[in-house]
Amino acid sequence: MTAIAERPTINRTPTRTARTQVTPPTETTRAKATRYVLAGLRLALGWTFLWAFLDKMFGLGHETASAKAWINGGSPTEGFLGHAVSGPFADVYRSFAGAAWADWLFMTGLAAIGTALILGVGLRIAAGAGALLLVMMWTAVLPPENNPFMDDHLIYAGVLAVLALTAAGDTLGLGRFWARLGLVRRLPFLR
Repeated sequence: MTAIAERPTINRTPTRTARTQVTPPTETTRAKATRYVLAGLRLALGWTFLWAFLDKMFGLGHETASAKAWINGGSPTEGFLGHAVSGPFADVYRSFAGAAWADWLFMTGLAAIGTALILGVGLRIAAGAGALLLVMMWTAVLPPENNPFMDDHLIYAGVLAVLALTAAGDTLGLGRFWARLGLVRRLPFLR
């Protein structure tokens, strides 16, 4: 019989010392680095959504001129949905380009998703809403410019799923505090 090498095990349960104190499990360097990388991705995506909101709201001049800002009477959906869409869903998107309900829904989504990601709270809902928005943006420009089907919208949607599944709001965010709230404990989908 051949000897099978056993993998080293990591103690994931607290141990008791002679004084009956609980010693928390130790975190590896890799686990700590992973937590911080995920937190950095969460903050970066949060800023991406929040910046899109701020630029469209105030016309900060990066993508939206001041004269076309939402607060100056511009429409955050009219330009892109009215002129830049292509592919099989183009007519659907053009049909509501510039509609007040579309502007409000889009801007509320950008602000709420961005804020939740920056703060690290409500990541499950923020990730779901963000992924839906990103997939809709992907369908608005089918096929993508540089690939038969894949583009950054789908990759960002996948990253949002990873952030929600790994409690990425706990590091450099308010996720742990949020999870202790009574409402969030009663309704775990708010986590």
